[in-house]
Amino acid sequence: MSQKIAPFLWFDTQAEEAANFYVSVFKNSKITKVVRWPEGSPAPAGSVLTISFILDGQEVTALNGGPKFKFSEAFSFVISCSNQEEVDYYWNKLTADGGLESMCGWLKDKYGFSWQVFPEALGAMMADKDSSKVQRVVQAFMKMKKFDIATLQRAFDGK
Repeated sequence: MSQKIAPFLWFDTQAEEAANFYVSVFKNSKITKVVRWPEGSPAPAGSVLTISFILDGQEVTALNGGPKFKFSEAFSFVISCSNQEEVDYYWNKLTADGGLESMCGWLKDKYGFSWQVFPEALGAMMADKDSSKVQRVVQAFMKMKKFDIATLQRAFDGK
């Protein structure tokens, strides 16, 4: 790894499956290293201990550490999206096959890991100096699961 600090995700037994899924969703992504358990280990020989991968430039490692720890919303990845097409793409891919929608752009994928699918336009709206515009946007997005940029823009514009 070349990053000084990188996320390390604890899975029960699905680290390899999850890594392969994630690299299929994000462009410029690939598996970079797989470490397997040797003979005589606490896990079956040849099964994945850790798997390292790159998600669109972000280095990540996943561990098959057993069922002791579970993911929570206290840690998530944020996906910055430039348009509605990207929001829809990531939302649909990550909620497929058992993922769960939540509120305000949050979701859990089929492995229980939390993601925020965040349109860049929303960040610009929230940083506006006009508090009435910001308040309208907040009122609009608090009702949403997946963000709808056109609806947010209408709220920002007071329409």
